[in-house]
Amino acid sequence: MPGFALFVLIMVYPTVQAALISLQKWAPVPGGRSEWIGLDNYLKAFSDPVFLDALVNAGAYTVVTVPLQMSIGLGLALLLDGAMPGRTVYRVLLYLPVVTSWVVVSLLFQYMFQSGPGVANLIVVDVLGLVDAPVPWFLERWTAFIAIGALGVWKGVGWAMIVYLAALTAVPRDQHEAAALDGAGRWGRFVHVALPALRPASIVISILLIIGGFNVFISVLLMTGGGPANATQVPLTYMYQQAFEFLNFGYGSAIAFSLTLVILAISAVQYLATRERKGG
Repeated sequence: MPGFALFVLIMVYPTVQAALISLQKWAPVPGGRSEWIGLDNYLKAFSDPVFLDALVNAGAYTVVTVPLQMSIGLGLALLLDGAMPGRTVYRVLLYLPVVTSWVVVSLLFQYMFQSGPGVANLIVVDVLGLVDAPVPWFLERWTAFIAIGALGVWKGVGWAMIVYLAALTAVPRDQHEAAALDGAGRWGRFVHVALPALRPASIVISILLIIGGFNVFISVLLMTGGGPANATQVPLTYMYQQAFEFLNFGYGSAIAFSLTLVILAISAVQYLATRERKGG
């Protein structure tokens, strides 16, 4: 009972309060009169071009970064699952980005991708020769998201790697040995032994990374602030702007719950697709 009371106090009460605020033109000033407006904030959100573009931005960020984090994380896990000198050191070094501060690394990547003589421009102009002139990374929508996505992949790969490593250790070695006796090479053992065993881990990783992708916040806030001209807004930065810069807490709460509904819908589709495959 005390545990349930604590859960209600910490989780349920704030959620209900935020839901009620999203249905009002909420007055942040103590003693101010809040006006009940029903679903107007939600209707406004889904007809607001900035919020819709923010959803597109978050979706594009998720579509690009999630497969990259999973594939690179899986590759590193396979590499570090075998016997090699310094394996533990490599695992620690590759996991370090996961535990570093979002604030610190966001500012670091902002410095690396600065429009002038930044590290990113040094690589694409002088080393690789992909473009003739320095790229103004944060002045265009999608070039800004290249920088933001690079940070997201760099920071998330280590987590995917660790989960895949844990899943690989659960694969019985005798299955690998049996497949080897049947003539399967390394690729054959990966496809027919390791990959099926990694499927549950892949499902969990993809669901959590998709949720994290739509909740991208600190990197966008610090690297672009949602600009220029709202071009790089994502739902959480737009919610933050509405609530804490414009003091429109009702609309900010509606944006937060709208994002929750979108994520729940995507997770439900993903779960149903996974369940159908199990049934097949």
